[in-house]
Amino acid sequence: MDSHYYNESDLTKFSEISEFQKELGDKFFSWYGSVFKAGALTEREKSLIALAVAHAVQCPYCIDAYTQDTLKKGCTEQQLMEAVHVAAAIRGGASLVHGVQMMNKANKLSM
Repeated sequence: MDSHYYNESDLTKFSEISEFQKELGDKFFSWYGSVFKAGALTEREKSLIALAVAHAVQCPYCIDAYTQDTLKKGCTEQQLMEAVHVAAAIRGGASLVHGVQMMNKANKLSM
């Protein structure tokens, strides 16, 4: 039995998600590939964004994949960590801004 829920080897099985529904899986991979091609953003920039988002959504598979990809595309460890801090700041800010909703409700109930 594995000592943790996520298995690193499962990342290599990502391409197999089409097995149970080939048509939709093929559409996803076609779209996914297009998303990461250079456009207004470079492939390197998109990879760094993906790394930050991976941390925001807490996907260990994506964190592994995009850590490797960003390094392969020439990002430094410092750039990777800055991207993680951007994700953390947005995630923290999103939690805090909902405090306004709490404040509005508390003020309404206090009236």
